[in-house]
Amino acid sequence: MDGAELKELLETLHDRYNRPAFFEEDPVAIPHLFTGREDIEIAGFLSATIAWGNRKAIVKSGRRMVARMDGAPYDFTLNASEAELERLADFVHRTFNGGDFVCFVLALRRICREHGGVGRFFEEEYARTGDLRQAMSRFRAVFFAGDHERRSEKHLSSIDRGAACKRLCMYLKWMVRRDGRGVDFGLWEGIPASALYLPLDVHTGTVGRALGLLRRRQNDWKAVEEITAVLRTFDPDDPVRYDYALFGAGIDRAFR
Repeated sequence: MDGAELKELLETLHDRYNRPAFFEEDPVAIPHLFTGREDIEIAGFLSATIAWGNRKAIVKSGRRMVARMDGAPYDFTLNASEAELERLADFVHRTFNGGDFVCFVLALRRICREHGGVGRFFEEEYARTGDLRQAMSRFRAVFFAGDHERRSEKHLSSIDRGAACKRLCMYLKWMVRRDGRGVDFGLWEGIPASALYLPLDVHTGTVGRALGLLRRRQNDWKAVEEITAVLRTFDPDDPVRYDYALFGAGIDRAFR
């Protein structure tokens, strides 16, 4: 199909999947439990962190996470005592365990206290560099600057090592995009949607290749840049608006 036909197809898929009914069983449902910016940022980051595997299981685990945090993720992150942190010890979602949970809460606490929050950190880094890739690299370095178990590092992928960083890209999409459809939050106004990169996973990669949007076989950062660059030709101001279009079509096995 030519470019016009492909764009029409992407728009059709966008209308089908980029809506609240689709995310009821999606990790973005967890931050949608909250209304305050800080709670949304914390709940969203933790939900994105465990976002691999079965979507229903992810949402179930995400609800357990915020319940362990007394339904107040920001306040818990800032103020939880040692005894309260111990309540996280037996949490498990696949390979993310209670030790990882405590590690991430303490890292988020440090970022909130030293940088004013995750959003403030990313907005300031983007203002300084004009490059979201550099902000992502810097965030990971700062996140793991405190004492932590090395095993926890695998739960926040490294762009410097060429990882696709799907979960972080997904989180950034949630926080930055604003289109009035009730899916993404649009909280971080200091970062334009044009700066975002597609959350690339097996579903978006499979459909992207089937539609000729992606040639690289490996789902790594080079593939993220390739497919995002192609999507920018369809919408330079908001290329990742097609994320749910590709992901939803992949879930429904529309282009196998």
